[in-house]
Amino acid sequence: MEFIVKIERERCMMSEEGEEERPAILYQCLKCGALVKSSELELGIRCPYCRYRVLKKVKPPIVKHVKAR
Repeated sequence: MEFIVKIERERCMMSEEGEEERPAILYQCLKCGALVKSSELELGIRCPYCRYRVLKKVKPPIVKHVKAR
């Protein structure tokens, strides 16, 4: 869980020029469990470690509170 929070912070960091970078989407391989950023995907949608084709998008650990009216 701490690893996911650390990656979420890195996603929101700014580049050296001061421009905000496009946030990387975080995926998890269903076969080996590796966490992969969208910027690391060179082979299309495949895990770079085990070459498995099924990746799921990891949701950020942010909870949204909606007021009922």
